[in-house]
Amino acid sequence: MKQYTQIEINNTITLIESTIINCQKTQLKFKEGSSQHTLLKNRIKALQISKTLILNNNHQYTQKEIENAIPPITSIIHKSQKALSHTKQGTGTYTRLTKIINAMIIALDFIQEKKLPK
Repeated sequence: MKQYTQIEINNTITLIESTIINCQKTQLKFKEGSSQHTLLKNRIKALQISKTLILNNNHQYTQKEIENAIPPITSIIHKSQKALSHTKQGTGTYTRLTKIINAMIIALDFIQEKKLPK
Protein backbone atom coordinates (compact mmCIF):
# COMPACT_ATOMS: atom_id res chain seq x y z
CA MET A 1 0.00 0.00 0.00
CA LYS A 2 1.18 3.49 -0.81
CA GLN A 3 2.12 5.76 2.09
CA TYR A 4 -0.13 8.78 2.38
CA THR A 5 0.62 12.13 3.96
CA GLN A 6 -1.38 13.33 6.94
CA ILE A 7 -2.87 16.04 4.70
CA GLU A 8 -4.07 13.40 2.21
CA ILE A 9 -5.56 11.37 5.06
CA ASN A 10 -7.27 14.42 6.58
CA ASN A 11 -8.68 15.48 3.21
CA THR A 12 -9.95 11.95 2.59
CA ILE A 13 -11.66 11.74 5.98
CA THR A 14 -13.28 15.15 5.47
CA LEU A 15 -14.57 14.15 2.04
CA ILE A 16 -15.83 10.78 3.30
CA GLU A 17 -17.70 12.43 6.17
CA SER A 18 -19.25 14.96 3.80
CA THR A 19 -20.24 12.24 1.35
CA ILE A 20 -21.85 10.17 4.11
CA ILE A 21 -23.95 13.17 5.16
CA ASN A 22 -24.98 13.86 1.55
CA CYS A 23 -25.90 10.21 0.99
CA GLN A 24 -27.97 10.14 4.19
CA LYS A 25 -29.88 13.26 3.12
CA THR A 26 -30.47 11.86 -0.36
CA GLN A 27 -31.50 8.46 0.99
CA LEU A 28 -34.47 10.05 2.76
CA LYS A 29 -35.93 10.95 -0.65
CA PHE A 30 -36.27 7.30 -1.68
CA LYS A 31 -38.65 4.62 -0.49
CA GLU A 32 -37.03 1.99 1.68
CA GLY A 33 -36.38 -1.12 -0.38
CA SER A 34 -36.04 0.78 -3.65
CA SER A 35 -32.86 0.28 -5.66
CA GLN A 36 -31.77 3.88 -5.03
CA HIS A 37 -32.31 3.52 -1.28
CA THR A 38 -30.33 0.27 -1.22
CA LEU A 39 -27.51 1.76 -3.33
CA LEU A 40 -27.16 4.64 -0.89
CA LYS A 41 -27.34 2.31 2.12
CA ASN A 42 -24.48 0.24 0.67
CA ARG A 43 -22.46 3.38 -0.13
CA ILE A 44 -22.92 4.75 3.37
CA LYS A 45 -21.78 1.46 4.92
CA ALA A 46 -18.76 1.26 2.58
CA LEU A 47 -17.79 4.84 3.38
CA GLN A 48 -18.15 4.20 7.12
CA ILE A 49 -15.97 1.10 6.84
CA SER A 50 -13.31 2.95 4.85
CA LYS A 51 -13.30 5.83 7.35
CA THR A 52 -12.83 3.41 10.24
CA LEU A 53 -10.00 1.59 8.46
CA ILE A 54 -8.25 4.84 7.50
CA LEU A 55 -8.44 6.11 11.08
CA ASN A 56 -7.11 2.71 12.17
CA ASN A 57 -9.88 2.47 14.73
CA ASN A 58 -10.71 -0.88 16.21
CA HIS A 59 -13.58 -2.30 14.25
CA GLN A 60 -16.02 -5.14 14.42
CA TYR A 61 -16.45 -5.48 10.66
CA THR A 62 -16.35 -8.97 9.23
CA GLN A 63 -14.23 -9.90 6.25
CA LYS A 64 -17.43 -10.15 4.23
CA GLU A 65 -18.44 -6.59 5.16
CA ILE A 66 -14.96 -5.34 4.21
CA GLU A 67 -15.12 -7.19 0.89
CA ASN A 68 -18.64 -5.84 0.26
CA ALA A 69 -17.31 -2.30 0.70
CA ILE A 70 -15.17 -2.58 -2.45
CA PRO A 71 -17.91 -2.38 -5.15
CA PRO A 72 -19.59 0.80 -3.82
CA ILE A 73 -16.25 2.63 -3.53
CA THR A 74 -15.21 1.40 -6.98
CA SER A 75 -18.55 2.61 -8.33
CA ILE A 76 -18.02 6.10 -6.90
CA ILE A 77 -14.58 6.21 -8.55
CA HIS A 78 -15.93 5.03 -11.91
CA LYS A 79 -18.91 7.41 -11.93
CA SER A 80 -16.72 10.34 -10.89
CA GLN A 81 -14.15 9.54 -13.58
CA LYS A 82 -16.90 9.37 -16.19
CA ALA A 83 -18.31 12.73 -15.07
CA LEU A 84 -14.79 14.19 -14.99
CA SER A 85 -14.26 13.21 -18.63
CA HIS A 86 -17.21 15.48 -19.55
CA THR A 87 -16.05 18.40 -17.42
CA LYS A 88 -13.82 21.28 -18.39
CA GLN A 89 -10.49 21.38 -16.57
CA GLY A 90 -10.13 24.33 -14.20
CA THR A 91 -13.80 24.47 -13.23
CA GLY A 92 -15.10 23.97 -9.71
CA THR A 93 -16.80 20.76 -10.77
CA TYR A 94 -13.54 19.43 -12.19
CA THR A 95 -11.74 20.19 -8.91
CA ARG A 96 -14.53 18.61 -6.82
CA LEU A 97 -14.57 15.43 -8.91
CA THR A 98 -10.78 15.17 -8.78
CA LYS A 99 -10.89 15.40 -4.98
CA ILE A 100 -13.58 12.72 -4.82
CA ILE A 101 -11.60 10.38 -7.07
CA ASN A 102 -8.39 10.86 -5.08
CA ALA A 103 -10.17 10.30 -1.76
CA MET A 104 -11.97 7.18 -2.98
CA ILE A 105 -8.72 5.73 -4.34
CA ILE A 106 -7.19 6.16 -0.89
CA ALA A 107 -10.29 4.66 0.75
CA LEU A 108 -10.17 1.69 -1.62
CA ASP A 109 -6.48 1.20 -0.89
CA PHE A 110 -7.18 0.94 2.85
CA ILE A 111 -10.08 -1.46 2.29
CA GLN A 112 -8.02 -3.71 0.04
CA GLU A 113 -5.18 -3.65 2.57
CA LYS A 114 -7.52 -5.07 5.25
CA LYS A 115 -9.10 -7.64 2.97
CA LEU A 116 -7.49 -10.97 3.66
CA PRO A 117 -6.61 -13.21 0.72
CA LYS A 118 -8.99 -16.12 0.22
